[in-house]
Amino acid sequence: MRMRFLGSTSEAGACPTLYETDRGTIVVQGLRVTDAQALADLRDVLDGETAVEVPRELLTEIAARVLPEIAAATARARPATG
Repeated sequence: MRMRFLGSTSEAGACPTLYETDRGTIVVQGLRVTDAQALADLRDVLDGETAVEVPRELLTEIAARVLPEIAAATARARPATG
């Protein structure tokens, strides 16, 4: 799997950070959630999974930048109808 850096809201490349993969998925790098009450609120956590916390503004900032790029690429790939 290969990843492309999408963005971060932290200084000097520290986490949290988002990456896009060549498999069409998003990888989130961040500090592991360790609060017992928060972990108890998680549902259906599989072996090998963990939860990380990222600021809401990181997700909205990246979505605002990346989603229009995806929409434009999808529109270019669609055959014209008419």
